[in-house]
Amino acid sequence: MGKRQFKPGNMLYPVPAVLVTVADREGNSNIFTVAWAGTICTNPPMLSISVRPERHSYHMMKETGEFVVNLTTESMAWATDYCGVRSGRDVDKWKETGLTPEKANVVDVPVIKESPVNIECRVVKVEELGSHHMFIADVVAVDVDEAYMDEKDTFHLSMAKPLAYSHGRYYGMGEELGSFGYSVRKQEKGAKAGRKTSKSAEKAGGAGKVRKSADVNGGKKATTRPEQTRKANSQKSDGPRNDKKGQK
Repeated sequence: MGKRQFKPGNMLYPVPAVLVTVADREGNSNIFTVAWAGTICTNPPMLSISVRPERHSYHMMKETGEFVVNLTTESMAWATDYCGVRSGRDVDKWKETGLTPEKANVVDVPVIKESPVNIECRVVKVEELGSHHMFIADVVAVDVDEAYMDEKDTFHLSMAKPLAYSHGRYYGMGEELGSFGYSVRKQEKGAKAGRKTSKSAEKAGGAGKVRKSADVNGGKKATTRPEQTRKANSQKSDGPRNDKKGQK
């Protein structure tokens, strides 16, 4: 079978489902889910998030110019979805999800304690693109959970079981298939060995072994009440919506 052409749309999946925390100048804070987030520069470290201007949290970021991107884990799936389909205008998401606010190191916005990584950001520019406005920000601090550090002070995010979002559904990351540059390392190893390929390797597919990610729980569970997700009011969403309405 061939391929079918769809109308232009957002099909760049999977993406991280992150929880963004914000606060106004009076100290009122909120959490909302963002699927449109990404790295845009290494030096200086910068990232972006795209937000609909009607979001409850939008005016807080415009007012203070600060926000925190909190990475999520499988154990935070329910809370991540809840923060995307309920509005901070109507509910206290900290209370409803059981997530814990903690003081950030640099910005005046709370970080989520249960998150394995908190990325503190300061806005440098807002691009008004259409349905979404893109907040381009400098990364001013990164806080990581020591539970995922090894004896060499190397951080292992895979141990936290990161959460991904794809076309309206949440997924775990699954098995590790390789590490950055592994294709080149295989070639170099083959060259040093005279590029010999054994029949046994060919029968096994010719590839290296697939190593499973470390099976460590993502830390503290927020809540696990998936039956409430279906009852959520998506019209007041601060995060992922039905794809037909414009995913965010």
